Amino acid sequence: MPSFDAVLDPNLVEVRNAVDQTTKEIGTRFDFKGTSAAIEFKEKEKQIIVTGDSDFQLDQVRDILTNKLTKRSVDVRFLDIGKVEKIGGDKVKQTLTIKAGIESDLAKKIQKIIKDSKIKVQAAIQGDTVRVTGNKRDDLQTTMALLKKEITEAPLSFNNFRD
Repeated sequence: MPSFDAVLDPNLVEVRNAVDQTTKEIGTRFDFKGTSAAIEFKEKEKQIIVTGDSDFQLDQVRDILTNKLTKRSVDVRFLDIGKVEKIGGDKVKQTLTIKAGIESDLAKKIQKIIKDSKIKVQAAIQGDTVRVTGNKRDDLQTTMALLKKEITEAPLSFNNFRD
């Protein structure tokens, strides 16, 4: 029976490269000289920590990061931007969490969209993926197009396509 998996899977190698490029740019830019502007990637926790002297500086570093991610074709919707925290003095930090795996709310939304579409396919939530099965390959491709159009808050990708 034909099937595919809808997943949320960022390319962490490209994220690491984008963070490294951002670090280099922060080191060379004149407006960051002598400031505490920095960016750090914690791969195990899937977090990027941005520090700076002010909210404006955090925004600048985040803009550089989003530009680098976009150039490396990593969707910025993978980033879950946290609150700005004060860390002593006038320094601030912000944690950007990288979304990986479909959360249960989004998985239920995907399942509901597929059910409401009346396409002859079934969606089953399996951990952090949604497996879609159907009798016809064309139905699966129609479902992929529907999900790409309807789900705008997360960069879904489709893998494990079986015929």
